[in-house]
Amino acid sequence: MNWREAEREFADDVVARETLPRTFERSAERNADRLAQRYKGDVYDRSLVSSGVLPPASAGEYADVTYAEMRAIVRRLATGFRELGVDGDTRVALYAQTRMEWAQTDFAALAAGATVTTVYASSSPNQVRYLIEDPGATVVVAENRELLDEVLGVADALDHELDALVTFDDVDTADLDADIGGGGGADGDTGLSVDDVYTLGEVHALGDDAFDEDAYQSWIDAIDVGDLASLIYTSGTTGQPKGVRLTHANFRENVNQCYRRFADRPDRDGDVPGISAESTTLSFLPLAHVFERLAGHYMMFAAGATVGYAESPDTLREDFGLVRPTTTTSVPRVYEKLYDAIREQASESPVKERIFEWAVGVGRAHHEADRPGALLDAKRAIADKLVFSSVREAIGGNVDFFISGGGSLSAELCALYHAMDLPILEGYGLTETSPVICVNPPEEPKVGTIGPPVVDTEVAIDGAVVGEEAADLAGDVGELLVRGPQVTDGYWNRPDATAEAFTDPDRLPEDAVVAGTPPDERDGDPDEPWFHTGDIVQLRPDGYVAFRERAKQLLVLSTGKNVAPGPIEDRFAANEFVEQCVVLGDGRKFVSALIVPNFEKVDAWADARGIDLPDDRKEICRDDRVRERIQEEVDRVNEEFEPYERIKQFRIVDEEFTEENDLLTPTMKKKRRNILDRFADEVELIYDVE
Repeated sequence: MNWREAEREFADDVVARETLPRTFERSAERNADRLAQRYKGDVYDRSLVSSGVLPPASAGEYADVTYAEMRAIVRRLATGFRELGVDGDTRVALYAQTRMEWAQTDFAALAAGATVTTVYASSSPNQVRYLIEDPGATVVVAENRELLDEVLGVADALDHELDALVTFDDVDTADLDADIGGGGGADGDTGLSVDDVYTLGEVHALGDDAFDEDAYQSWIDAIDVGDLASLIYTSGTTGQPKGVRLTHANFRENVNQCYRRFADRPDRDGDVPGISAESTTLSFLPLAHVFERLAGHYMMFAAGATVGYAESPDTLREDFGLVRPTTTTSVPRVYEKLYDAIREQASESPVKERIFEWAVGVGRAHHEADRPGALLDAKRAIADKLVFSSVREAIGGNVDFFISGGGSLSAELCALYHAMDLPILEGYGLTETSPVICVNPPEEPKVGTIGPPVVDTEVAIDGAVVGEEAADLAGDVGELLVRGPQVTDGYWNRPDATAEAFTDPDRLPEDAVVAGTPPDERDGDPDEPWFHTGDIVQLRPDGYVAFRERAKQLLVLSTGKNVAPGPIEDRFAANEFVEQCVVLGDGRKFVSALIVPNFEKVDAWADARGIDLPDDRKEICRDDRVRERIQEEVDRVNEEFEPYERIKQFRIVDEEFTEENDLLTPTMKKKRRNILDRFADEVELIYDVE
């Protein structure tokens, strides 16, 4: 039996059709004595710790929560929420960084019957207001006093009243009366008083006093798999964020689909890693985003795995060493940063740098060879001893594989990780698909692809949206359409957007290529519509899918040629001199780019050659010698592309694209519209010769 057949036929206690609270309850019963969560000490003023629910963790160390302990907390929080009036008609907004309490609160609110909506901790006041107001959230759970104040700052402007506010951390309530306005906010219409503000510890105490297991089980029994579990808002890179309606069934079916691909199935060889109750993950991506919510949260807890929570993205190296995960999920930008850190450490001396580059070359050759042979095997063993083993140890020493999603990963960078025996399994999905549509299997990953579709998923390729430039690619190229049990039924209060996003099966283009599992083979509705992903992909003859570009981000040159900027940008991902690159050219005669240099590498290069560069970064970007050095890197990349795809002109800019300056989304995707606005003058200088 091959792995595809085994994946489809695989069944165990984790694979089920049920609500998310029932999944957690059953997993906690099976894994009562296993570690569920790990939390770091001296990071937060945790109210669950100050109230005695959990012991404090030592500073800089992790403490543990078993499944039995986590279940007790979730049950009492759920009961506490019910005491606050939360039920099946309530939307609870979660406004916090990724941490232990986020997971506990999510399961508790769901068990109480609520729909959970999410707010990124980095949201602006206008975004906070919109993400509370649009779903009509009446209970807001904020992380700390700072985020509580953000909520209070917009509460009086909401078009509905809030019933309760909850904080993860202890907060000083002495001055809250003034902030709330004695029960009315600035305009006196929030309906809140200081008595409506609780810590999570206080919610737990309410639940502890009122908890009744029969009542708790009845709340879960009353939830149907078709009920709304969450509203997750799109990133807003192409307009106002839309609330994606995701049911318990959407999430639960996607857990089944992903677990079947990653589980420690009995058909696998012992050296093929998987996910099981023995797994440990380090969670640091935003749980407000669907990717971490599914892959690092629901799937892990369903499997009975252990989830450790990083202190912050800036402490990942330390936290990897303390948690020692077997797997983790992340986005391409984090893998780029991690590789930059590895390479920087290896460049401490010319000798170390040469050894590192030699080892990477050997590792890549070994990974790409069908039959490496004795000599290459021996070189790979030396490279591992000199370089790769220390890299793996630096991130805990236990990582079996990484999972990448939330954006396109450079094939070159992915291959480098594989070469170091740190395979990255790239996948693909959207908020609207809960999110996973495709992901590489552990037993047969293929670099440069996003893997085959997961089970019970049907895909279609509409080739009408791409030009003749794709004709030389093997397989079928076009917009990806999808249908399956993980696909949303639409957007919250946006029937227009819902209608635009779906196509009835009888209106599918006649020449569209269809693959995967049709509805009659998965208990689906043959009349269910196709969801338009808006992404251009290549469905290869081997059944694997390769991502090409967002349809809305395809550059249509004034010559009529279509250019996908993503693959060009990806070729700079592992480049030591280029920190970031955004490719431009829509409506123009040629392709151009804005490039953020790696200033540390540029400085080191200049020092080694006795070049005296200016101190000011803006002046460095204008220096002809620096431009010539970056031009060499651009020329190398250009060699891999067709003439019309090559970067003809570029400008070097000194400002890195970040979430803080609103040039990246919270999941580190480029906000192209914002970048174009921010650097409009630079872009005009590029094209003033047209």
